[in-house]
Amino acid sequence: MKKAAADGSPVIIKKYANRRLYNTETSSYITLEHLAAMTREHRDFKVVDAKTDDDITHNVLTQIIMEEESRGQTLLPVSFLRQLITLYGDSMQAMVPGYLEASMDSFRRNQEQFKTAVEGAFAHSPFAEIAKRNLAMFEAAATAFKPGANGAAPGTAAPTAGGTAEAPPAKTDEMAALRAELARLQDKVDKLG
Repeated sequence: MKKAAADGSPVIIKKYANRRLYNTETSSYITLEHLAAMTREHRDFKVVDAKTDDDITHNVLTQIIMEEESRGQTLLPVSFLRQLITLYGDSMQAMVPGYLEASMDSFRRNQEQFKTAVEGAFAHSPFAEIAKRNLAMFEAAATAFKPGANGAAPGTAAPTAGGTAEAPPAKTDEMAALRAELARLQDKVDKLG
């Protein structure tokens, strides 16, 4: 779904003879990187030659692809490029753009479905429960090791009258509960394996 300008029309980008691009929506000069970002954000735009008013969007988008490919972000395999070149002038050339567009639309839908399936696969699984419990244990452990009102450092207990450090009963109980929970979770993981 493409996002258009506030009035619903595509944003007009003017390309001048000095190769500079001017965004009429923001009244500022932009770069090809800005146009690539707009494309990724699904912003609808149209690039026109500032002198002739010809639509040159196709050429500019092709230029963006060329720059991305030259940066080492190769997305188009050499074999695909060769096949594409052989289709120019072929009797099937008129059908290729529609076919490629339909293929990319299908790829995008499959990508979204795959992403949703992966996210949903772990939503109600034992792994999600384990992750929730691990987070709860981590939070409990973090709370247990926070400095208390007695001024002791984190993770240390206050010295007793005899000069030895003992954990207060509440912290000992929390540690025992954490150990029991950890053992219970380990048993569940062992059973899953």
